Amino acid sequence: MTTENPPQMTPADIDLGDLRFWSRPLDERARAFAVLRAQPTRVFSTLPKLPFLPQSPGSWALVHHADVTEASRNPQVFSSEPSATSPADMPRWMDKYFNSMIDMDDPRHAKIRRIVSRAFSPRMLAKAEDDIARRAARIVDELIEAGSGSDFVSGAAARLPVEVICDMLGIPARHYRRVVDLTNIIVGYSDPEYVGATVQYSSSGKAEIGRIDTVRMLGTVASAGWRLHRLAAQLGRERRKSPTDDLTSALVNANVDGERLSPREFATFFLLLVVAGNETTRNAIAHGLKLFTEHPEQRELLLADFDGRIAGAVEEIVRFSSPVIFMRRNVTRDYEMNGHTYRKGERVTLFYWSANRDESVFTDPDTFDITRSPNPHLGFGGPGPHFCLGANLARREITLMFRELFTRLPDIAAGEPDRLQSGFINGYKRMPCTFGTPATAASSA
Repeated sequence: MTTENPPQMTPADIDLGDLRFWSRPLDERARAFAVLRAQPTRVFSTLPKLPFLPQSPGSWALVHHADVTEASRNPQVFSSEPSATSPADMPRWMDKYFNSMIDMDDPRHAKIRRIVSRAFSPRMLAKAEDDIARRAARIVDELIEAGSGSDFVSGAAARLPVEVICDMLGIPARHYRRVVDLTNIIVGYSDPEYVGATVQYSSSGKAEIGRIDTVRMLGTVASAGWRLHRLAAQLGRERRKSPTDDLTSALVNANVDGERLSPREFATFFLLLVVAGNETTRNAIAHGLKLFTEHPEQRELLLADFDGRIAGAVEEIVRFSSPVIFMRRNVTRDYEMNGHTYRKGERVTLFYWSANRDESVFTDPDTFDITRSPNPHLGFGGPGPHFCLGANLARREITLMFRELFTRLPDIAAGEPDRLQSGFINGYKRMPCTFGTPATAASSA
């Protein structure tokens, strides 16, 4: 919700390197990026420092839709190597856990994407449709059993995508909770709750994660990566010996033009799938319920013609919430873009959150409008080789979850969320939901 008569904000009030900035109300964050977009000069900034990483030298903040789009289309200049997700380079020994295809350029990136893309083909997604619908129905059954006032994130939003991706990979149901916990740690690396840290404030008032917790934090994050790699290795060995019809079998036994995934390539892609395959979608679903609660007229509009409007609603939820806030790119040569020269060796940060609110592209960008058309948002990444491989799967999951929710619980409403402290993921850790008497029959989706 927006604040009435908010105080004026200047660039001096905005420090993207301060953890407290990312804990500000979302409407304040939106106003801050509007201020940055209005600046005639480029914005140079650091991102929140993590004690187990070297201090980032800072980067140019790409806050305009045109800049983020152009950088995404030019991976030869704006490289994903050595890292696309971290403000600073990981220690080399951690690469084996976290250096996945998202941190690669061609030809390595193209090789892995060729092998794995078949798992996300329209045919494979159509095959998964009925299963996703059944899971959504069961999850809503259990949400109803938990009762009004229960946590929507753990009870619904997080469950559907993690169960779907685990089932696709052949991960047994007994590991679902473990996967959620480990991915929470990896994505929540700057949230004290997940990494066992405390937040301290320097004499200047800047929030920093307490250095006393450095070893504990590093061990927690590395251990989460190691445990997921271990699960991948175990499944990979089993599927090489006895293939089934799951995605792990397809990946470890794939041979595309003579190319196979190495055990390490499979393990890092496995980690990427279980992290990206549930975090983005779970947060879109959670934000979606919050948005429909805050904008009841949009809920009424959707329910008046669910089939005709849900596709647009999904795109608007992703645009408005921008679950992935940024990705990093590394400049490989001098390059001029939209009147500014970027030098070899510099870094840029692609702020999807800001690009998705760009006034030059979106009319009334701070308005949640499920009928918005066109809607060229960058919530699944910019155009180019790194556009989200699982975007269509995410769209189906969001669609089927809201079909089930609004069919069974048309009055379901979100309470105040407990937000993830992160400059990378716009996430909700917990959010209560309330609802009245449910409809008696499940949807036939």
